[in-house]
Amino acid sequence: MTTKIMIIDDSAMVRTQVSRALTGAGFAVVEACDGADGLEKLVSHVDVSLVVCDVNMPRMNGIEFLEHVQPGLPVVMLTTEGQPELIARARSLGAKAWILKPFKPDLLVAAARKLTSTT
Repeated sequence: MTTKIMIIDDSAMVRTQVSRALTGAGFAVVEACDGADGLEKLVSHVDVSLVVCDVNMPRMNGIEFLEHVQPGLPVVMLTTEGQPELIARARSLGAKAWILKPFKPDLLVAAARKLTSTT
């Protein structure tokens, strides 16, 4: 069974880049355009093993998404934001990693493999 990862980002270009990196590494991908869309799609994609989420998005940002997502689902924040207090807030809400954009595809894939325990 293929491990499924959800990408939440309001930029279609970023979603495409992340999707390309993850599908190239053998993951299945579900895309969402913001945190609210991500929460809605998680209802029908209960087999998602990891979420890669932006911070700054309309409707529901990444921090708000973390406040609403079920505990235990690993979330990697992929963002241009690097403020220590924002990173600390995300970690306190359960974020497992913080990757800055522009991202290195191999770093993202390595994090995804580690957090989903796939080799």
